[in-house]
Amino acid sequence: MQQVKAGHQAMNISAIREWLYAALFAVIITIFIRTFIAEVYIIPTSSMEKTLLVGDYLLVSKFSYGIRMPITPLSLPFSHNTMPFSGKPSYSTAIQFPYYRLGKLNNLQRHDPVVFNYPIDDRQPIDKRENYIKRCIALPADTFEIINRQVYINGKPDSLPALAQFNYFVRTDKTPLNPQTIAKMGITEGGLRSENADLYEYTLTDANLIKVKQLQNVVGIDTIVRAKGIYLPHEPVFPQDPQNFPWNIDNYGPLVIPAKGTTINLNAQNISLYSRIIEVYEGNQLQVTNNSISINGKETNTYTFAMDYYFMLGDNRQNSADSRYWGFVPEDHIIGKAKLVWLSAEEGISFPDNVRWERMFKPVE
Repeated sequence: MQQVKAGHQAMNISAIREWLYAALFAVIITIFIRTFIAEVYIIPTSSMEKTLLVGDYLLVSKFSYGIRMPITPLSLPFSHNTMPFSGKPSYSTAIQFPYYRLGKLNNLQRHDPVVFNYPIDDRQPIDKRENYIKRCIALPADTFEIINRQVYINGKPDSLPALAQFNYFVRTDKTPLNPQTIAKMGITEGGLRSENADLYEYTLTDANLIKVKQLQNVVGIDTIVRAKGIYLPHEPVFPQDPQNFPWNIDNYGPLVIPAKGTTINLNAQNISLYSRIIEVYEGNQLQVTNNSISINGKETNTYTFAMDYYFMLGDNRQNSADSRYWGFVPEDHIIGKAKLVWLSAEEGISFPDNVRWERMFKPVE
């Protein structure tokens, strides 16, 4: 009898051990996939609408642009930068590896939907900064400019994403617009801007712009464009230097995107464009006094970039916090390419009514 009991105990211990080994193996494989191959991200804001919607769950390829090796290896699995409930950091900075990428970023193309770490989140290590997704609009060495909302790359007009949005004033005959009609069009941003119902402001795709124009009580639609040469303090665009760069989100640049190995001239007028690159992204000591510029204790009037940089825009062009506000994205912040929407759930609605079935497994374009 004792032998039978002992046999059962041995079998139970063996089964538990096998289960633990299987669970450990599954965890290791999952961590490997999330670190080196692909990971799921959720869209929290409307900056990429209507290409991507709030509540979209994206599958992001981490090898499309070469695999970025972990910079902060001591980290709690399955959490990005904070622990559940406590909100405390889920990582330790006791060990920090230098930036290294298996493969190159050559595959990153203009208009790619790119996931990257928020570049001005200085509170955390690079790979633990918040994740953002925008469209790469300009590559290293490109000349980027916006003239009256139209993007130009190297002097040529750039094509718009199919579902890009802009803001418009919609004028009516003082008959209120039907909210249900607006909602059925998928218009989610904007509303009434006057007391007598004759002026609305909406964020519209080209297709919705045509539909709104066809409404019987609409008498006119005006584009909203910030004038050239006017810097707006409530929209502090990069480099936040209105004296030398009086830009805004609709009239911006021209701006040459820094490229690795390129040498530029530095002066008191343009140092605001490059000070963060020199100090923060590339780790030098910068001192600017009057018309003198010193890097690592040596006076100089030139600088050679150690990394490539990129310029990112949201598809919701006039409602996106992007590179126009915080500048260049360094190559060591690039995570991967958004490939498809594997799930989409609308906020504020209970399951299963909140699931946008038509968006499931939809490629991100």
